[in-house]
Amino acid sequence: MSLPIHHLISSGPRPVAPFSHAVEADGFVFVTGQMPTDPTAPDAPLPEGVEAQTTRVVENLKIVLAGVGLGLEHVVMARIYLTQFERDYAALNALWPSFWEAGKLPARTTVGVTALAVGALVEIDLVARRP
Repeated sequence: MSLPIHHLISSGPRPVAPFSHAVEADGFVFVTGQMPTDPTAPDAPLPEGVEAQTTRVVENLKIVLAGVGLGLEHVVMARIYLTQFERDYAALNALWPSFWEAGKLPARTTVGVTALAVGALVEIDLVARRP
């Protein structure tokens, strides 16, 4: 096994804690959970509602993936964290397929949590694989 490669993407969202945007090891790329912050205006208010926040989170994940030369088509696993699980789970599920090619959804785990950084309703992290 080679040493991991740590990526901090210059165009990516400002980290809200000390971490790399992504860490690559043996062809796998582990993308840190992203928040619904705007990379061009990190102090702007968060979008309202789980649908808007999920869309912003996925856009941020795409920025990180692009920064390491990958896209959503390379994602094999997603972990989703919701602060209002019972309220937002159905809305998330309705929106989720729109981000992926038909029939090519990644494996996924979704859990309810008590709180997320920056007051977010949703956070998503990914595992991708280089072709």
